[in-house]
Amino acid sequence: MPDAPSVAVLVARAAGSDEDAWQELVDWYAPLVWSICVRYQLSSADIEDVGQTVWLGLVGQLGKLREPAALPGWLAATTQRECVRVLKARRKTEVSGTDPDGGGLPLAADPTMIEEEILIAERNALLRAAFAELPEDGRQLITLLISDPPLSHAEISGILGMPPESIGPARQRCLDRLRGSRYLRRFTDPDLTAAHVTTPGGEPHAP
Repeated sequence: MPDAPSVAVLVARAAGSDEDAWQELVDWYAPLVWSICVRYQLSSADIEDVGQTVWLGLVGQLGKLREPAALPGWLAATTQRECVRVLKARRKTEVSGTDPDGGGLPLAADPTMIEEEILIAERNALLRAAFAELPEDGRQLITLLISDPPLSHAEISGILGMPPESIGPARQRCLDRLRGSRYLRRFTDPDLTAAHVTTPGGEPHAP
């Protein structure tokens, strides 16, 4: 996950029509949008609708964000609002003539839940970033080791062309490198984590 200054840089680049920066932002934060939609128990079609609305909305907001580094909070608050919009529309369709705000509709998610979703999304992105720093053969090895269904060391040896007895030490070197990644160090440091996590608040359109 990019740190706060890096997020601000990506936002600025994306606002300047840098497609690579935009795609990087989407790659980092799409899981956050998706996870909040799942919390609201939306259908696949509704999740797609909310996602499109959120990302299209972000296109128009990129150059207006007061604090670009607070983008995760903006995305969380905007996604939450769009989920409620979809649920209201569904209730109007299913129960004609009733109060669309009634019936136990979750008008607002627990702020703690939203913070947890941001943490999970950032942790997963940090892991992907750390994994991307591994050399290609290391990435291939780790990918094979966590494949489903599992592969035997003999099978992995045949695929990678490496002696079976060298798989364990190579795996350990990869794990040591992951633990030493600047991304994971930032995430596991309590002080840095507290400074980095952004929770939604204020006006959802302008964090």
